[in-house]
Amino acid sequence: MRNTAKLTTAVLAAGALTLGLTACGSGKDSASSDTSGPLVVAASPTPHAEILNFVKDKLAKKAGLDLEVKEFTDYITPNTATEDGSVGANYFQNQPYLDDFNAKRGTHIVPVVTVHLEPLGLYSHKVKKADALKSGATVAVPNDAVNEARALKLLAANGLITLKDGAGNEATPRDITKNPRDLKFKEVEAAQTPRSLDDVDAAVVNGNYAISAGLKPAKDALVLESPKNNPYGNFLAVKKGDENDPRVKKLAKLLTSPEVKKFIEDKYQGSVIPSF
Repeated sequence: MRNTAKLTTAVLAAGALTLGLTACGSGKDSASSDTSGPLVVAASPTPHAEILNFVKDKLAKKAGLDLEVKEFTDYITPNTATEDGSVGANYFQNQPYLDDFNAKRGTHIVPVVTVHLEPLGLYSHKVKKADALKSGATVAVPNDAVNEARALKLLAANGLITLKDGAGNEATPRDITKNPRDLKFKEVEAAQTPRSLDDVDAAVVNGNYAISAGLKPAKDALVLESPKNNPYGNFLAVKKGDENDPRVKKLAKLLTSPEVKKFIEDKYQGSVIPSF
């Protein structure tokens, strides 16, 4: 859900200037009172922007929604741009990540509607099965708090490690109580985990980055997150106070429509799973 965003700093600054008059005067509970013009949504390229562009091309006009999609390849700028009013909404993250982000950065982003799950997976260029990892193998994991914990829980769920009781959404390798293979962990930016596969024995990769790298989670992952009772569904989010923006409501309805569900199922073949 940290490379350089396709939307440059200059563009962000310009957006902040144009939207800042209403955003700065509205207080922390509302990003903007102006609901005219297009709804600009920040999104990760895959699958979020692809889903949004399907809505834009196939559904938005009939619903009376003017939708603009801005792609980012990092997990930080979409939230900061939503907070400062440079964009009106974002679509790229899950609840544990957002909770951690808001707490650490003082932002006021809130979820609107959950759309899909991207199962986290363990991948390797060197072994075909997780239990083939040798003693001392190095595993790359995302270095942000939530996704690292999620990665460790995936490994624990598949018997590769054991985490101490109560290890939650901020678990780190220090919370490992049993490590029978003496696995070593290399913390890298989430976006870089697919590129690390040539340098490590295995890597835990977020679904969107796996797909962008040409991996097929449903086929290529050694182990894959279960969608059952999974708290990591990705949602449309806005700055607090903008939940009732009519454009946001229209988009939320379209993102959870039968047409979008079919698009996700047909295009991603189990690598992205509708959550509605």
